[in-house]
Amino acid sequence: MSRFALVDGNSFYTSCERVFRPDLIGKPIIVLSNNDGCVVARSAEAKAIGIPAFLPYYQVRSLCRKHRVAVFSSNYTLYGDMSRRMMNILARFAPQQDIYSIDECFLDLSGMATPLAHGRHIRQTLLDKLGLPSCVGIGPSKTLAKLANHVAKQQAHWQGVFDWADLTPAEAEGLLASMDVREVWGVGRRLAEKLHQLRIRSALDLQRADARQLKRNFNVVLERTVAELNGVSCLALDDVASSKQHIISSRSFSRQVSSLPPLSASIAHHIARAAEKLRAQGSTAAMIGVSIQTNAFGSATPYHGYTCIPLLQPSDDTLSLNQAAQAGLRQLFQPGLRYHKAGVVLMEIGDKAIQQQDMFAPAPDPRRARLMSTIDQLNRRLGKGSIRLAVEDISQDWQMRQAMRSPCYSTDPQQAIMANRQAHTSAPTGYRLYWPRRQPDSGNE
Repeated sequence: MSRFALVDGNSFYTSCERVFRPDLIGKPIIVLSNNDGCVVARSAEAKAIGIPAFLPYYQVRSLCRKHRVAVFSSNYTLYGDMSRRMMNILARFAPQQDIYSIDECFLDLSGMATPLAHGRHIRQTLLDKLGLPSCVGIGPSKTLAKLANHVAKQQAHWQGVFDWADLTPAEAEGLLASMDVREVWGVGRRLAEKLHQLRIRSALDLQRADARQLKRNFNVVLERTVAELNGVSCLALDDVASSKQHIISSRSFSRQVSSLPPLSASIAHHIARAAEKLRAQGSTAAMIGVSIQTNAFGSATPYHGYTCIPLLQPSDDTLSLNQAAQAGLRQLFQPGLRYHKAGVVLMEIGDKAIQQQDMFAPAPDPRRARLMSTIDQLNRRLGKGSIRLAVEDISQDWQMRQAMRSPCYSTDPQQAIMANRQAHTSAPTGYRLYWPRRQPDSGNE
């Protein structure tokens, strides 16, 4: 019989911040979106004082001051590295792993004699090794494992680990009856509204629904969801994650820019990040899309320029991709406008080992491949962006607003040392930074 576990980090972004700030244990924390715009993550304490998610920060600033909320700009370098460490640890606990998001991971526990004890060991290990609290949901299908994780988070008496096998059939039906159909994996707000019209309001209603009728009215995905709710596994773990067919990198600026250098720096940065992802999955791109745009709401002359540049040879070389992207930018740039966003998209992505070469074009220089590999290794070792294109630094006007970003503790030792030194000498109560810093073991965050 199939058995799946979904391991999910509790309030992941805020937990990552708290690992290195023991003075914040038990205190409310929020993390803001790009350019310090909206609230995207809240600790359990921040939720308790009524700070809503996805609300503009300026609307909750006074509430944050009143309750002494610790506010952080998004630190994706820190979160990404902590996620990598978390997933590497989880990979040791099962023969197959399916990484679902930055803080969620499915594990195949089929054939294990004591999956509940295994789940508790997983949770304790993440707490001991990384200082990250988590919850584990276990079920005979991925959909039930996802629901089990929700139960583990919401019901504290399960102590962060819940297995459907611990319930009798009657108890399982009662629990499903208490859960809104919107809690089921893959059922969004619009679909839930349509299901409500069919008197399918709870997870139990969906479990008991006619799967073939739902397939006719909706799609085969919902039919599979019904099967999964009945314990039939239709969504097996993928042995190998599928490669991305498009890689997009874009960002709004902290302030509007009107000259070409900031746009060039921004495009070069996005190309470097996208090319790194391209190489990581062993692919090449044959076409690049470049876009720049003004603020549609604050500009007298809204402008959204977009162009596609085909490449003579499919490539994963940052220098070659940037050369083509910069040519596209020069086509789009219009003097006199104030731009607030730029981005790139890599398209026509294919396997690097299987590609047709142009017989009239020069063969790629193998030294460039070694150069790209060396750059990737150095950036993994020293921190993302440590080795970068010179054009990325010709202007800083395109950078995001990140006035409250924490140091990159786990990837930049110098930042960690400076933060530790400053905290020990200037903090009102005085604290030292040690890694990992264990957080309170709470299962209902």
